[in-house]
Amino acid sequence: MGLVAAGEVRLRHLRLGPRRPPQPAPWIFWEARCAGMDRNFDSLGRRLHGPIINSVGPFPIPSLPIMCRCKSPLPTNLLNKSTSTCTPNRLDFNHKNDKISELIPVVSTEFINFQDLSSKILQNAVKAFSPLRLRLGGSLQDLVVYGTGDTGAPCSPFTKNTSAMFGFTQGCLPMHRWDELNAFFQKSGAQIVFGLNALNGRVPMPDGSMGGPWDYTNAASFIHYTVSKGYDIYGWELGNELSGSGVGTRVGADQYAVDVINLNQVVDKAYQGSKPLVIAPGGFFDAGWFTELVAKTKPNQMDVITHHIYNLGPGVDTHLVEKILNPSYLDNMVSTFSNLQGILKSAGTSTTAWVGEAGGAYNSGHHLVTDAFVFSFWYLDQLGMSAKYDTKSYCRQTLVGGNYGLLNTTTFEPNPDYYSALLWHRLMGTKVLSTTFNGTNKIRAYTHCSKDSEGITLLLINLSGNNTNHIYVNSEGAQEFAHPHGAKEHRRSIPKLGETAGLTRQEYHLTAKDGNLQSQHMLLNGNVLATGANGAIPKLEPVQVEGTEPITVAPYSIVFAHIPGFYAPACRLEEVLVGEKQSMLTCK
Repeated sequence: MGLVAAGEVRLRHLRLGPRRPPQPAPWIFWEARCAGMDRNFDSLGRRLHGPIINSVGPFPIPSLPIMCRCKSPLPTNLLNKSTSTCTPNRLDFNHKNDKISELIPVVSTEFINFQDLSSKILQNAVKAFSPLRLRLGGSLQDLVVYGTGDTGAPCSPFTKNTSAMFGFTQGCLPMHRWDELNAFFQKSGAQIVFGLNALNGRVPMPDGSMGGPWDYTNAASFIHYTVSKGYDIYGWELGNELSGSGVGTRVGADQYAVDVINLNQVVDKAYQGSKPLVIAPGGFFDAGWFTELVAKTKPNQMDVITHHIYNLGPGVDTHLVEKILNPSYLDNMVSTFSNLQGILKSAGTSTTAWVGEAGGAYNSGHHLVTDAFVFSFWYLDQLGMSAKYDTKSYCRQTLVGGNYGLLNTTTFEPNPDYYSALLWHRLMGTKVLSTTFNGTNKIRAYTHCSKDSEGITLLLINLSGNNTNHIYVNSEGAQEFAHPHGAKEHRRSIPKLGETAGLTRQEYHLTAKDGNLQSQHMLLNGNVLATGANGAIPKLEPVQVEGTEPITVAPYSIVFAHIPGFYAPACRLEEVLVGEKQSMLTCK
């Protein structure tokens, strides 16, 4: 999002003490796992030319923040009984003044099982983020043809073929299935990003890449059909993981740029007035490849450039928790976010960046890690970090499926990250403030102007299991504070409370049940979060704290603190420009 010049939040570490629980009392972007457990890597994390097939069947629709897609191949019955979706966690920023920015949680999923869609919990989980943005795509999207009648061939489903790319033959999406899907999308109010087949018409090259131009005839027919039916599409994304060295295969950036321009022309011809976003490439970041794509599609041919993140490595890694709790490891992603923003700024393009898919650990994650409380440390840190570097949307893998779903695969009961995403969605506004924390590197701190309310909201993540931190917040001024710590006395300079004095703030303390980081149950201010009667999502109620008191961050805990009395010029509500991504406040 860029840093806000109009205000800086300074945090000072006040005291490290013995472990204390948070005060009792009474925030996507995710991607739903698709048809398989593979991510085109083996158990050692080595990239494969073809996928490891481990079909576990279709999964229901995901619903959380950001644009994502599944890495596994789609099930053979995808075109007849299921589809993949992604709900992006969206970050929207104003490049004109670098003040307005929004990171919206989005969830990604590959398939929808219509029988499962009757679940009250699932319905309520989706509605909580209404409107939900879903991304339909995945590894097999580049093998899908659309049954619009223009090909002259029968509309046949995928069939297994171990010698074929991704282990399947080409498959067809019948328009009656597309109609049924859109009936659900319209009923649920979902916003759709659809991943188009970018390999149609290309030929295999000796070096393993795919050569020749994209044949967009079938895609254009499909887009025109969609428009004729009045189906609302938020964005059309070209291809999946074909950038750089690719996954399974690759396409050169020069040719890809030509193809993106052709897609933009197809969309221009199909739509009158406002049109969906043109998005590409949905692959892993490669600086040289991305630089060429941006340079050859500027200034207005590509609206969004998407990249995928699985920085924790393979799900079978037994050191995932250690990586998540290591601030230096988390910081490794800074270079990717920073480099991509550098490319966009240097090019002078209007293209914005999204994280198109992120599940942390590929090959379906790791049970009791990527679906447990500890993963909220990684997830929320990613949201905060990506927003800081002007990422407009962040898509989480996944809503349902694999071991990194926001919802339990069988019961749909929300996993901890669901509640983390929901709090982010409700509390973090569209402007990002520069945040400085002077203290232990185990505290991760991010600040946004509050969403639809006065003041700021601060996100604090404590990666330490031993220390309780007491933090004061201010933008100017300092005073001396002495305190005993063991046998020694430390003196630190801490900010004055200023405008917050005499006012209360709202705090949301997130901890693991029984202090077990690998628990799938999260506590909010000491109370277990669980669905109620008829699958109702629980109310996320804060505790009220006197503004003069420091924010207490317990060991291994996460705190959202809404400080309505904190004065930051960039956060004055009247400064939000009409029409400048205002819709993001309600639809991202």
